[in-house]
Amino acid sequence: MQQDWFTFVGMALITGATAYACLAACVKARRPRIVPAQPGAQSTAVGPKGMAPQQMVLQPRAVSVFKPLCSAEPRLFENLATLCVQTHPQYQLLFGVRDPRDPAIAVVRVLQAAYPACDMKLVVDARVHGSNLKVSNLINMLPHAMHDRFVIADSDIAVAPDYLEKVSAPLADPSVGIVTCLYQGRPADTFWSRLGALFINTWFAPSVRVASAFGSQGFGFGATIAVRRDVLMAAGGFDALVNRLADDYWLGQLTRDLGLRTVLSEVCVITEVTETRLSDLWAREVRWLRTIRSLNPLGFAFTWITYTFPVLAIGLALARDRPALLLALVGALARLALHWRRLAQDAPRPGDALLAPLRDALLLLQWCAAWLGSTVRWRQQIMTVRT
Repeated sequence: MQQDWFTFVGMALITGATAYACLAACVKARRPRIVPAQPGAQSTAVGPKGMAPQQMVLQPRAVSVFKPLCSAEPRLFENLATLCVQTHPQYQLLFGVRDPRDPAIAVVRVLQAAYPACDMKLVVDARVHGSNLKVSNLINMLPHAMHDRFVIADSDIAVAPDYLEKVSAPLADPSVGIVTCLYQGRPADTFWSRLGALFINTWFAPSVRVASAFGSQGFGFGATIAVRRDVLMAAGGFDALVNRLADDYWLGQLTRDLGLRTVLSEVCVITEVTETRLSDLWAREVRWLRTIRSLNPLGFAFTWITYTFPVLAIGLALARDRPALLLALVGALARLALHWRRLAQDAPRPGDALLAPLRDALLLLQWCAAWLGSTVRWRQQIMTVRT
């Protein structure tokens, strides 16, 4: 009887992990639905719940880009420079820094000299408005925004020349709250950064695509959020985010609370993965997992099915029969197929797929650790995870 119970639990683990691995290997990015604005048409400003919408005319297609900066990160100049060669017809770049001694200021000055025709402004403002210093930076930049379409993006991303055109296009649809996009990790030439890129490219991004394929809109990624000014103000502005850890997610949620859609863009940007030690990689990824746990505890509890190799191993140890072995083999091959497919597209080392078992095992350990703590370190801040 006890062996029957072990077999049942083992088969359940193997079935769940294999089903997810097959699904993740097959799901592809979906193109967002875009409703183009009619020439000369007015856009509807979204008011708070219970209030009638007002009509206002937005400046046609012009975009203000918010880039909160903190320190001179690796490849900062090269990544910021990708915004200076956009095909978008009219845009403004805003760079925000809190500390007047921040080395990122020198990088922006070099950027201004290298691209004198680009409309860019550096805002140095030390005012703090809450526990989230990034949001304080955004609040300080807001008065300098000239346009009514905003793109907010982390400092460590690189983008293609058509980036602004593509991520801002869905904002022409008045039913859209925010537009966000996935990102792929670009590792430095270290073992731990390569393992960190796998976290993004072959676990995080496929998980989001699977959720999106089933209709989820619970997204908002700091790599890019595009939003109209009127929608931001109706959602409470940046002030509504000053004491929240996952400000990117909550900006999307506040617009969804207004009845507006979240669009997951077809655009995928590049983010730098630079860890050189296991301790640094562990701290960053546990922070991400604890943040996910705080946003969706129930969903986080079931993410064990995404840690394919260790779950299959545990299942085989419990089931110990031929059907279980055959099903686990299918799951392992599906997981490897996902790694090879993603790495062939995104990374210079397709052979890193051989690290998949180690990557999944580390994820399972981090998942366990994410349940135990209530704080995270983000840059120089220690913040409490709310659940």
